[in-house]
Amino acid sequence: MKGIAGKRVFVSAAAAGIGRAIADRFLQAGAYVRICDIDEAALARLEGTQDRLSGLRADVADPDQLASAFNTVAQDLGGLDVLVNNAGISGPTANTECIAPADWQRTIDVNLNGAFYSSRLAIPLLKASGGGSIINIGSTAGLHGYPLRAPYAASKWALIGFTKTLAMELGPFGIRVNAVCPGSVQGNRIEGVYAAKAAARGVRVEEIREAFRRKSSLRTLIEAEDVAETVLFLCSDGGARIAGQVLAVDGHTETMRM
Repeated sequence: MKGIAGKRVFVSAAAAGIGRAIADRFLQAGAYVRICDIDEAALARLEGTQDRLSGLRADVADPDQLASAFNTVAQDLGGLDVLVNNAGISGPTANTECIAPADWQRTIDVNLNGAFYSSRLAIPLLKASGGGSIINIGSTAGLHGYPLRAPYAASKWALIGFTKTLAMELGPFGIRVNAVCPGSVQGNRIEGVYAAKAAARGVRVEEIREAFRRKSSLRTLIEAEDVAETVLFLCSDGGARIAGQVLAVDGHTETMRM
């Protein structure tokens, strides 16, 4: 895709899942990619697989670990053109009165604070590069209410407000900020959500899986590659005039109630 080759890209939580798909798509387009993750074994498996890829161990909820990671990226790549705030956790599945404060806090720390910590470190690098892109990976849970998932939904709604604000602050510097909100993405993570929902509601996992499939107009789940293609477009020359937008990649979610 035009305008991606040679770009310097940082993707959080990219050793597997959506983050890995995003990193791989940037690599295919000729970018230099650095990732962080807390899964050291997965990072080790990635090391040496691509000439333009390397990984760092960092928890996005820890600002000191992130500061060290960004220092390494800046020295290694000589700057930054793209930040993808992908890190996120599912959080607890329960009615709000049953959610432990520690579980609420951890979800906010990773899903929202992690994007803040990463962005504040990336912004000086993007300004020094003369512009660039920040992509926040949200969720359709940030566009609808989401029963039994209050911490997750709250964090993703807040991420949209953060996206809009950053777009206003950084637009004059040629930095585009957008959010991509996936629907239910195929993979191990969503299977865990199915299991938790089924247990909370006292039904079979198969019932929850089918309910998730039918909640979108296209009656389909999303592939990680669908999200990666959207992110790549927003960071390419084709997305050069797109900023402050919240783009759902979800087959058109009709309801989150199930």
